[in-house]
Amino acid sequence: MEISINRETCMGSGNCAYWAPGVFDLDDEGLAIVVDPGGAEEARIRLAAEGCPTQSIVLGPDPAR
Repeated sequence: MEISINRETCMGSGNCAYWAPGVFDLDDEGLAIVVDPGGAEEARIRLAAEGCPTQSIVLGPDPAR
């Protein structure tokens, strides 16, 4: 699964890091980053995306497929 974050709309709530801490973290600016796209089950990543208050997480198909 491809994961991207719109840093223009991210408010740094940390919900993504709560739901999928192996995948997401907050950087020095307090905005979300992807640290390991394979760091959690797909269901947890989807929960993180759905729980984003600004809908800044975009999920797509795995580019390797």
